Amino acid sequence: MTATDRSLELINAAAQAAADKLAHDIIAYDVSDVLSITDAFLLASAPNDRQVKSIVDEIEERLNKELGAKPVRREGDREARWVLLDYVDIVVHVQHSEERVFYALERLWKDCPELELPEDAKATRGKAAEHARLMAAEDAAELSADLGGELR
Repeated sequence: MTATDRSLELINAAAQAAADKLAHDIIAYDVSDVLSITDAFLLASAPNDRQVKSIVDEIEERLNKELGAKPVRREGDREARWVLLDYVDIVVHVQHSEERVFYALERLWKDCPELELPEDAKATRGKAAEHARLMAAEDAAELSADLGGELR
């Protein structure tokens, strides 16, 4: 069994919406052979809670407006660390970058076929690592400046 055309349509629209809101590391898996409850998972992440909410809101709005799809369930909204949108045909996971690393959903689904996504979504691969490097460099620069001031 493979993901239906409707599932692929939803995944692509959701991936594009996430990319438009600057999500990191967008990837989708066809889980239809191993799960009977859904066809595909979309994973995306963001470096802060506010951006997680923004991505989720954009996905929900875009899928409703363009495809007439509304989630049957939305979970994790309060903390915005891991928000799940269940559209029955697909499930969207938008995670804070720290949760993405900790839970490593990609490891769970690595044996499932990866779905082709729009170019904008594919271009987000590696963005979380890039962001982490930038933040580490900024933290190191601040620490160095603080220590430099104390040594004088």
